[in-house]
Amino acid sequence: MKLKFRDKVILVTGASRGIGAAIAKAFAAEGGLIIVNYRTSEAAALSVVDACRKAGGEAIAIAADVTDSQAVAAMAERIGQDIGRLDVVVNNAFAPYRFDPEQRQRFPEISWGAYRAQFDGAVGAAYAVCRAMLPLLDRGQGASIVNIVSDLVAQPSIPYHDYTTAKAALIGFSRNLAGELGPQGIRVNCVAPGLVHPTDSSAATKEDVRETLIAQTPLRRLATPNDVAGAVLFLASEWSGFVTGQTLHVDGGLVME
Repeated sequence: MKLKFRDKVILVTGASRGIGAAIAKAFAAEGGLIIVNYRTSEAAALSVVDACRKAGGEAIAIAADVTDSQAVAAMAERIGQDIGRLDVVVNNAFAPYRFDPEQRQRFPEISWGAYRAQFDGAVGAAYAVCRAMLPLLDRGQGASIVNIVSDLVAQPSIPYHDYTTAKAALIGFSRNLAGELGPQGIRVNCVAPGLVHPTDSSAATKEDVRETLIAQTPLRRLATPNDVAGAVLFLASEWSGFVTGQTLHVDGGLVME
């Protein structure tokens, strides 16, 4: 059987752990060459590279803080020199956040700086990566950008104000980008997971909250990193070749549109 991403080059930001690592390994299992971006966790990133190779793909790790435009430009230069092109960009990295319903800040307590930090981590990072990588995207072969957002935008079951507002802005950014890049043959879509468990960010979500979400979810479980990876691969593949500007919810039916 033909592997869907054989000879394709895929950049996954924030790929040293959690959802990003699962996405990288899923692309590798389909024959891709994966660029495992990370900020500081070199050992974890190299472990993902090793797992990608064992899965049947190829991989290299590149350190870059995606909120730093100079670091992103340097990463793009290295990719251009070493590989020469990109087929898929997955903007998965985001500013650190703890999904803790009890300890979350309520609106009167949140500073604008907290919002700004989430904007920088979501929209700012996607902006920097997309600008730097655009010249490398292989437009003749149906290039794709996939941005990771959240189902909290559609249904803020727990009001994580700063995080959710930034992800809403990322959806708006993605739709505008889809409209502009479509004539060039580049598709831009979003994947919106619900609470993903287990991840470092969801570790603070207590079991009773998780159980409540499960009870409200038609498929009666929480998303896993592999669930998110499957949706990303679909939106990056030729199977969704006539899909752009869309947000695909991966939350077991918690949000239905």
